[in-house]
Amino acid sequence: MSRIRALWNASINATKRALTWNLEELMPPQEMCVFSFSSKEDLKRWHLYSDSEYGGLSSASLEVKDAENGLNGLTFLTPLNYIYSEGIFSGNLSSEVSDGSRWRMNRSGFCGMRSKKFDGFIDLDPYDTLAFKLKGDGRCYISTIYTENWINAPGQLEDNTWQAFVVLPRGNWYIAKIPLASYLPTWRGNIVDARLEMNPSRVVGMSLSVNAEGGVPGTKSGPGDFKLEIDWIKALRSG
Repeated sequence: MSRIRALWNASINATKRALTWNLEELMPPQEMCVFSFSSKEDLKRWHLYSDSEYGGLSSASLEVKDAENGLNGLTFLTPLNYIYSEGIFSGNLSSEVSDGSRWRMNRSGFCGMRSKKFDGFIDLDPYDTLAFKLKGDGRCYISTIYTENWINAPGQLEDNTWQAFVVLPRGNWYIAKIPLASYLPTWRGNIVDARLEMNPSRVVGMSLSVNAEGGVPGTKSGPGDFKLEIDWIKALRSG
């Protein structure tokens, strides 16, 4: 009897281990790289936009730059020193409008970089946070997530838009983490006053943008140059 019981217990324990292994295989990784900015090929996944499309005078560029990871400009033959690449989103914000513009602009002074349409969707449903490794200039930037249009607001044919502010220290690399629950639904820059829920399994694009005015109090604002260095964007799962 004791031998049968031992075999029974061994069988149960083996089944439990198998189930545990299967569950671990089914679980998504703790993090997923959504975008990297280490090559010109990476930058081809993005396009720029600004108020210049509507008669404004702002301008923007997106390029990749090699940078050496050293200590105070000194060179050491250690693993700490290597050449890596980063994306640089930079330009100039202007509040002026060109003479003879055929557009009736409510405001100017904005630039952005938006990912091109995906071949399908990015599924962020297993994750709860977006993380950005960035080096800022003191300005407040805006992170936007575009999801498939399933809200069906009257007259709305564009993707659904969800936005959150990105605030980071000036001049140092920083990992900004924004919970997906912090993104608010917006319509043409204005918060939608309704109880809506993002569908993170149907993400069709993302963007980073900057405005000359507005943003978080205490951050740099107004016309002038801007510069945001970008290493990567990742999705994180805290659970």
